[in-house]
Amino acid sequence: MDVQRQAKTPFFVYLPPKSPHGPYKEDSSDMPNEDYKKFLGTHPKMTVKTAKIYWEVENIDKRIGEMIKQLETWGIADETLFIFIGSDNGASGGAEIHNAGLYKGKGQPYQGGTRVPAFFRWPGGGIKGGSESAALISQTDIMPTLLELTGTPMTDQLKQQVEGRSLVPLLNNPAADWEKRILVHHVGGWEPGEAAQSKHARVSIQNERFTLVNNEELYDLSTDPGETENVIAEHPEVVDQLRTVYDKWWTRMQPGMVNEDAYQPPAKARSR
Repeated sequence: MDVQRQAKTPFFVYLPPKSPHGPYKEDSSDMPNEDYKKFLGTHPKMTVKTAKIYWEVENIDKRIGEMIKQLETWGIADETLFIFIGSDNGASGGAEIHNAGLYKGKGQPYQGGTRVPAFFRWPGGGIKGGSESAALISQTDIMPTLLELTGTPMTDQLKQQVEGRSLVPLLNNPAADWEKRILVHHVGGWEPGEAAQSKHARVSIQNERFTLVNNEELYDLSTDPGETENVIAEHPEVVDQLRTVYDKWWTRMQPGMVNEDAYQPPAKARSR
C-alpha cells in the first residue's frame, strides 16, 4: 500500500487472514501466547478450541484497527473504501455460543452457515457511519460493486458469468429500492454417480423473508432468524415459488458441479 501511496496511484488490497481456523491443539503450542485462556470459563460450553477462536477474532479486530490507523496517518483513510466480510462459510467451532443465535454453522444450509456480517467503511465516498441495510446481498455482489465504483465496464463475456449486482445504490442510501432476489445455497458433496440424489441435501433457497431448507423446512426469517419453527404447511405458495426457482437453478448449474474424478464426502440431508 505504501509503495502505491507514494507513487500517488490507486491500490487494491485483498487480505484473507487464515484465522480463525483450525486445527487447534489442546495445549498452547499452536498459539503465539496464552492470552486465549482469558476466555476459558466465560461460558458453560466454552472449550479450549472456542477460546482460541475468540482470541483470533479479537486479534484480527486489533490488526484491522491498526491498518485503518495507518491509513489515517497517511491521510487517505476517508478516501479508501474498506470492506470486511465476516466469513465465506458461516461460523465454526463453538458456533452455538458465538453465532448470534443463528442455527448451525459451517457446512450447513441454515442461517448459521450462510449468513455473515458485512461492513463497508468509506466516509469520503458518502457512507455514513452507523447506518444499516436489511437488503439481501451476496458476496457475488462485491465484484460488480467495485467495477462500478472504479468506472470499469464489464465485457459481454463477463456479463454472462456474473450473477451479482452492484451495491452502490445501498452504499449511497441503505433504504434504497432493492430489486427482490432469491439466493441458492448448495453445500454440495456427493459420492460418484449420486449427484441427482443430492439435489435436496444440504441446500437452502432464500428470499427476503423466507428460507426453504432441504426441500422440507420453511422458516420465516423476519420473525424467526434462529430457524426454530418450521412453517412449511402455512405458506404453500412460498414453497412453490422457491421450489420452482431452485428446479431451474439445479437444471442449469448441476452439470457444471459434477466431477466424478473428484471424491467428496457424501451429502446427506440432516434432520433437526
